[in-house]
Amino acid sequence: MNAPVSNSSNSHLSLSVTGMSCASCANSVETLLNKVSGVEQATVNLALEKADISFDANATNAARLSEAIKAGGYGVREQQYLVHITGMTCSGCSSGVEKKLRALPGVIRADVNLALEQATISVIPEQCDLETIIKTITAAGYGAVADADIKKVDLDEEARVMARRDLTELAIASVLTLPLLLQMIAMWIWPGVHMSVWLELALVTPVQFWIGRRFYKGAWRAIKARSGNMDILVALGTSAAYFFSLWQVITRGSGAAGHVYFEAAAVVITLILAGKVLESRAKRSASSALRSLMDLRPETARVIRNAEEVEVAISEVAIGDMVAVRPGERVPVDGEIMRGESELDESLLTGEPMPVLRSKGDVVVAGAMNGVGALRIRTDRIGNDTTLARIGNLVEQAQAGKAPIQRLVDRISGIFVPVVLVLALLTLIGWLLSGAGFEQALTTAVSVLVIACPCALGLATPTALVAGTGTAAKSGILIKDIDTLERASHIDTVVFDKTGTLTLGKPEVTAVTALSGTQDEVLTLAASVQQDSEHPLGRAIVNAARAQSLDLKNVDQFKAVIGQGVSATLDGRVIRIGKLEFAASEADALVASTLADLSAGGQTVVCVSVDNQAIGLIALADEPRPDAKAAIEALHERGIHTALLTGDNVASATRIAEILGIETVKANLKPEDKATEIQALTAQDRHVAMIGDGINDAPALAAAALGIAMGSGADVAMESAGVTLMRSKPILVADALDIAKATASKIRQNLCWAFGYNAVCIPIAMMGFLSPALAGAAMAFSSVSVVTNSLMLKRWKATERRESK
Repeated sequence: MNAPVSNSSNSHLSLSVTGMSCASCANSVETLLNKVSGVEQATVNLALEKADISFDANATNAARLSEAIKAGGYGVREQQYLVHITGMTCSGCSSGVEKKLRALPGVIRADVNLALEQATISVIPEQCDLETIIKTITAAGYGAVADADIKKVDLDEEARVMARRDLTELAIASVLTLPLLLQMIAMWIWPGVHMSVWLELALVTPVQFWIGRRFYKGAWRAIKARSGNMDILVALGTSAAYFFSLWQVITRGSGAAGHVYFEAAAVVITLILAGKVLESRAKRSASSALRSLMDLRPETARVIRNAEEVEVAISEVAIGDMVAVRPGERVPVDGEIMRGESELDESLLTGEPMPVLRSKGDVVVAGAMNGVGALRIRTDRIGNDTTLARIGNLVEQAQAGKAPIQRLVDRISGIFVPVVLVLALLTLIGWLLSGAGFEQALTTAVSVLVIACPCALGLATPTALVAGTGTAAKSGILIKDIDTLERASHIDTVVFDKTGTLTLGKPEVTAVTALSGTQDEVLTLAASVQQDSEHPLGRAIVNAARAQSLDLKNVDQFKAVIGQGVSATLDGRVIRIGKLEFAASEADALVASTLADLSAGGQTVVCVSVDNQAIGLIALADEPRPDAKAAIEALHERGIHTALLTGDNVASATRIAEILGIETVKANLKPEDKATEIQALTAQDRHVAMIGDGINDAPALAAAALGIAMGSGADVAMESAGVTLMRSKPILVADALDIAKATASKIRQNLCWAFGYNAVCIPIAMMGFLSPALAGAAMAFSSVSVVTNSLMLKRWKATERRESK
């Protein structure tokens, strides 16, 4: 007896899983995978951190398996590739390439951006490689170059060459088409006016087959890839008009005048080419912000070696190298000024409109333009770790993303061309059955083919996204990805951290109370411990001690406890500084009362203890940032609720909240408490944004629907946030929400226009009210209008820039 034939496609996959800490975690991942439809068996090895999965490839794939693991709170190791693609002409092309890439084994995600002409592909290491990706794209008929193999300048030069070629071809097409267009206009006034059909054939042939070759090539690529695109519609429509007219000339000779449609084919190709030229210019303009950022970093640097300045390639600079920057030059590295003073223009990096004075001890970033002073800078960050590189990566990552609504549009575009071909055929048959002549039926069907271009649909989201994120970056607002932008457009509650976010982050010691010994002894001990602390309160204590010329001592075993304080050992004694319960858990009522009295005035008070015995209290005050009140008022004007969450005492938090007009205040919170408060607000159906700058803010930033980090803060805060403000100005919070809403609005406008255009124009063309020439003009106009509407975002300016005008 023969065994039953199985239709399943058995496949095996090995995933590297992160985040597992015990056998229970491994069991959880196994359970998650085995619940996925199509999985036959999943085994997880905790020691190797690997999941081996046997599954039916017809029922599931690597992307779904990866999503199942992530949904359980675990991670999957991925490798990401960025590939530059040439030859795409519309959303049909991009969605076709995307479909091919997603079908590759081991591909988790593949997003193809038509506006940027690039693909971002995430794969499972060892399951799919770059060579396979490149071969897949080229097999589909497009050019593909890995990002690692090209330089931005090469892409820009390639774009300039193509732009010059397009302009040349447009000029030639216009010269050849103009006589045909003039004849078409003249015939409306004098119906009997006709030029020789042989002259018409001579004029239109180079336009159809030389200027129009791009459409034939694009159509052939789409046919090979078994997908539909704009080129198919244009090639079919213009070819039908051309070859029908050619047949008329062959059979009727000079008597074919008045029965040929050469001008329709020539005008359609010329108008569409003109639209492409305008569209390409607009797309380059939309992505100009990213190119401007990438052009900031110098290719070389002057490094001090053996007491001499040596010019080396930027890739040869090492951390710790001393770099010389002369007046008028750009800073090549991130580092600290060790000698010199100058004003630096950081506008393209931070959005700061005025040059900023920098001197010894200040941190500078690569790409800033030096003023009139000579500087010596110690290199702290190089390569991809520099602020400039991180900004570029964030902007590029955001612009390469794809909104959920765009994925729906891509699916629609995938079936759009076949539907239009059917509609054109039905139009031809319908007009013939109605008794119309073949000429009229053909021209009506050609109009349907030409008018129904999916270009506007494909450009609606990416052009708005590129323009919006680029404009935001110029104002010092970095949006991490498209999901962040989508969430930012719905925010109704903004929660602030206090120290360093709403306040200057430069507190000053206002009082030292000695409970044992002298005030100088208390301040000396506290400052000695805080020498290695980066916390603003710690720096303030050290500055106060140095101002009094106190001799600080070396300590051992320094340790920072997030949200509580710091500790160290000195001569065998344990010194603690921070909250009372942390520093001196067994403090008497007198200590607590004294601390309460000092805090009542709105000051931040820390306790200093030796071996758990309180020896003193230090009071500090931190003033609000100059624009903090305006920032809160701006949010209230937009109908957004504000709250303050801080680890500081109630009196200090309440004082700041009253000054600024913040509605809700919660103090004495640990980092995990802040995250809990965010979750509680979220449970009330609020869309919450959290703004912070410290390590202790990271949990809350991650818990919020939108995390916004101050660029002057800790790296972990910026990693946890979806938006980074390159300047420590709270007013940028309202600006960030504004540009997010403006971009989301442009995306909706573009999609409404693109869908509405096709919904209205296709029926009009089917009824015979549009000639092929008018259809070509309308089709070109639709794409140009969508891109132009997106470019309106470049006129948006941050509050500070608007007020300075």
